Parts: sequence; C-alpha cells; structure tokens
Amino acid sequence: MVLKKIIVMDMAKSEKRFYCNECGAVFPKWLGRCEDCGQWNTILEDTRVGNSKSSVGEKSQLEFIKLSSSPESVDRKLSDIGEFDRVLGGGMVSGSVVLIGGDPGIGKSTLLLQVLAALSQDYNCVYISGEESAEQIYLRASRLGANDSEVKLACETNVDLIIKSLDSDIDFLVIDSIQTLHSSLVESTPGTVTQVRACAYELINFAKTTGTTVFLVGHVTKDEAIAGPKVLEHMVDTVLYFEGERGNAYRILRAVKNRYGPCDELGIFDMQQQGLISVSNPSTVFLTQRDKSIPGTTVFSGIEGTRPILVEVQALVAKSYFAAPRRTVVGWDINRLFTILAVIESKCRISFADRDVYLSIAGGLKISEPAGDLAVALSLLSARNGSIVENTTCAFGEIGLTGEIRSVSRCAERIKEAEKLGFKSVILPSPHKLSREYSGNIRLIPVRNLSDLITILTMNEIGEQ
Repeated sequence: MVLKKIIVMDMAKSEKRFYCNECGAVFPKWLGRCEDCGQWNTILEDTRVGNSKSSVGEKSQLEFIKLSSSPESVDRKLSDIGEFDRVLGGGMVSGSVVLIGGDPGIGKSTLLLQVLAALSQDYNCVYISGEESAEQIYLRASRLGANDSEVKLACETNVDLIIKSLDSDIDFLVIDSIQTLHSSLVESTPGTVTQVRACAYELINFAKTTGTTVFLVGHVTKDEAIAGPKVLEHMVDTVLYFEGERGNAYRILRAVKNRYGPCDELGIFDMQQQGLISVSNPSTVFLTQRDKSIPGTTVFSGIEGTRPILVEVQALVAKSYFAAPRRTVVGWDINRLFTILAVIESKCRISFADRDVYLSIAGGLKISEPAGDLAVALSLLSARNGSIVENTTCAFGEIGLTGEIRSVSRCAERIKEAEKLGFKSVILPSPHKLSREYSGNIRLIPVRNLSDLITILTMNEIGEQ
C-alpha cells in the first residue's frame, strides 16, 4: 500500500479585520461600540492584502556598536525663525520626522510654508499638499512674500507616487496633511487608522534612509488630540502642538515630545498679515496691559521649557445666586482650582461656597506646572477680600493639601526674569536658601503656609520695597 503525502499550500488571501478609528484596536468582527476606548460607531472594516512573510534583506546578522563609543555630533539646520528653532531644540536634525497638530485655521500651513521659504535659499525643499490646490498655496505664498522662493510644490495624496517622485537629495519635505494620504497596499479610505499608520511608516522609512527632514501636518480631534492612532506619535521623533485662540493674535507652538531636545519647550508667534512673527520676549507680551494695581490680579513667574515666562493670573469672585456656584477656568486646570479652594476654606476658614469664581490666565497661555498655585491663591484671596497686590510683585510656589507652600525648581531663573522686567518684590516658598543668600535689587517675601500669605496680604506688605 502506497501512502501519498498531500501538502496543502495556503494561498495568500485577503484577510478582513475591523479597526477602531479612534484608538486603533483590532477586532475580528464589526462592533457598534469599541471595547477598548468605549466610543460608538468608530469600528471600520479594513482589508490587508498580500503575504505576511517578511524578508530579512541583504544583511545576514546585526552589527553591534559599544555604548561607550563616542557618537557623532548632531548637525542642526537653522531656519532663521527663532521661536521655531527653539522649540525643536536649537534647529532641525537630518532624518528626523516632526508631527505638527493644531486646530483648523490656526496657522500650521502658514508656519511650515514660511519655514520652507527661509530654508530654500540653501536647501532643497518640497511641499506636498493633499488638502489645497496649487492656486491656493500660491495666494498664501504671495501674502507671505515667499512666492519667489525655490520651494518645489505638488498636490498629491498617493504616498507611493510621492515617494517614487522624490529624489534622495531632498533636504526638507512637508506633508500637508498625513490624514489625506493613502497607500495602494491598504484597502481603506484615507484618514483611517490603517491608512495613517501605513503612510506614516513609508514616510518615516524614507526620512531615515535618505536623511530628509520630514514635517507631517496632523488634524486634531474635538479633544484636542492628534487624529489617528496613538502609535503615530510614538513613531515620529518630535510632536508639536500649535495652540491659540481665534480672537487672539498670538500663537503658541509647544513641544510635547522631542528626541533631539527638551520637551515642553514653548515658542510664541504673533499672527500678522505678512505671516507669523517670532516673539523673542514673551513676558513683555503677556504683561503689556498691566498699568495699575487692581484686586484679583497677580503675576506668576513660571517656567516653560528652558526659559522663564511671566504671565498675569486674573480672578473674579462674585456673589452667587444659584444653589451650585459657578467655577469657570481659562488656561488652568479646573480640578486644581477645586483643590486650592478646598485648602483655603479648610485651613484659613475663608469660604467660597456662596461665591462664583472665575479664573483666567491672560494672553491665552495654558499653565500646567504646580508652581502657579501660589499666584492663583493670591489672586483668589485678593478678589475675595478686595485687597490689592502691587503690579510690581510676582509669586510662585506649590500649595500642599495641608496648606504649606512647597518649594519649586529653578527659583533663581524665575527671580532673575522678574528683576529684568522691573519687578520689585517676589513671593516665594520658605525656607529657601535664596531668601537668605540673594543679594539682588528685588525684595524676597518668603511664606511658609497660607496663613502667612493672608497675614502679609492683610497687613498690605505686598508692595514695593
């Protein structure tokens, strides 16, 4: 009896899967609600085509290097736009991929077109648009005074055709935007999770192999997060967020991830008719209208990235006619406001239960560091009691749940920035060595807890020296 062995080879077939358009979770079948992120009607069908086997390539083994070996210095290229270079850590690095997100119409395309126009004098720059026509970009370039630059322009959404058409000597590439691109290897509509991930992978691979600096423009969701899979932010080298209010002329470029520089770096721009203008000294911008001392206002000396910035904290406390008083916050964490109000009421016996509280950071800046607690508490107490904090006084410090004022980092830089702008007094945590060793021309007022703060506020000691 002859036994025959039959070998069945599975042919490469199209495998249908379902992906969540919000978080990127994978499911074998369609669901109305994503089990991972909990969002409704975000499950989309996607088809992956081709063989899943991966080729090893020409290398037969990995090449290892010692960690102790001296690395090559990072070569940075400057765009002559000071605030943009600052946010990137001192310039752009060859082969890096930068993702820029922001609200529609905030100025992302305008900023990148200005950057390419400045770089095109010495480098080979390409601008790929998937949202606008060439005529629309020409009109913007004419308004910016960049229509005579050497920037190469194309309007295309096929990522395979884009990479095939690019030369290896491209220095800078802008993709506007990543959500409009599509790859022929993925059977889904542009903007879906798999399309964004596949297109980003191709562009990142192109950047790493050719040394091209790639800028990707990303849409944002209603939660002010970059649309698409979260893995997109992990794949790129730098993630920037462009912030600002439509009614405000100032724009803020913030770095939330940077493999070649510090995170949380901040750049300030002034939106004008001729484009975005760098603001070299943002402290003077946020304090331009402080002409007199009024209750409820305090200047906070904060740190954003690598530099100190002085901003004004404004508070309004009014009698409430509702059972639940209002709490409105602009530029500050509302949960932290609840904490500060609770500490003041518990430790100082000052109640805000029958008062509406409105808190705002002037200038549209968003403050997140705990060092702003002291300035917020000072503004609230000033607005509650009608006391006046002189406009030549600033404050910084963290407030604990027991009412103590905790020390913060980089106090010397905060004080020097205040002294440079003409401030006469600084309220800071105590005990601190600066309160004993500082020999400058500015008066230091150390406080240990909220009770000390209320005492000097009541005695009108917060003022000029």
